[in-house]
Amino acid sequence: MKVVVDFDLCESNAVCMGIAPEVFEVREDDFLYILDENPPEALRPKIEEAVRSCPRAAISIQDD
Repeated sequence: MKVVVDFDLCESNAVCMGIAPEVFEVREDDFLYILDENPPEALRPKIEEAVRSCPRAAISIQDD
């Protein structure tokens, strides 16, 4: 599983970080960072929730 963010759409509103802080982080520069592009499968439910919850639909999952 690979986490992909369309940074042209992303507004760095940190909804994803609230759901999966192990994978997403919005820093003081107001930019979103992916902490783990290939997170363990155990985090899939959280990442799927982040995908659904993103107000700009900027997050997606690519399966290997």
